Amino acid sequence: QVQLVESGGGAVQAGGSLRLSCAASGRTLSRYAMGWFRQAPGKEREFVAAIRWTAYNTYYTYYADSVKGRFTISSDNAKNTVYLQILSLKPEDTAVYYCAADPRGGSMWSQGDLRSDYWGQGTQVTVSS
Repeated sequence: QVQLVESGGGAVQAGGSLRLSCAASGRTLSRYAMGWFRQAPGKEREFVAAIRWTAYNTYYTYYADSVKGRFTISSDNAKNTVYLQILSLKPEDTAVYYCAADPRGGSMWSQGDLRSDYWGQGTQVTVSS
């Protein structure tokens, strides 16, 4: 079992920045791909970014086209925490942001298959113009 707890959301003005955190407990992150997703009101959940560590202590990152250049995913495996740094926030970034963990994740999520074994409860990000 993996428990995921997101934090760092809030209300910000357009152009601002946020860093979301996802703290995992239960198993080490290196065994899973970790991803961030978001769901805006009235819309389906969408993939945002993911990170996947290899057995050689390297990692791959994946991003939705809509967030490339503004969003950066990173992880601190010693703290079992994944981060999502968001720059130049736009009103269309307003959504609930969810963290997920799944051994199959990464490219699977970026290609539209959003299944995941574990989900966090989400953190709200609201961007005003």
